[in-house]
Amino acid sequence: MMKTIKQLERLRKAHRLIQQECTGTPFEFAVKLNISEREIFRVIEYLKELDADIFFSRSLNSYYYKEDFDLIVNVTVKVLVKQELRTIYGGYVLMQENFENLQLK
Repeated sequence: MMKTIKQLERLRKAHRLIQQECTGTPFEFAVKLNISEREIFRVIEYLKELDADIFFSRSLNSYYYKEDFDLIVNVTVKVLVKQELRTIYGGYVLMQENFENLQLK
């Protein structure tokens, strides 16, 4: 799970840098995201798969979006202690003790 969260955060940061047109060269972009240059090209390909029209400008020395493109990445992690544990059962959200009572019947 932590790997996925890191990947989503990296994708969000890459998108923001591309929007601001301040990625630098592929090597500099990789350094900014703390990944390899090869991985930068994977990130760019992934964004292209999402229909992002990405190009590199030598005059800007940055990747940029040719057309408007927005990417919204929301990551929420919440830790529940045992007293707050809830179980989703048949479309209903039940408190853990209620769920245990249903199982006893």
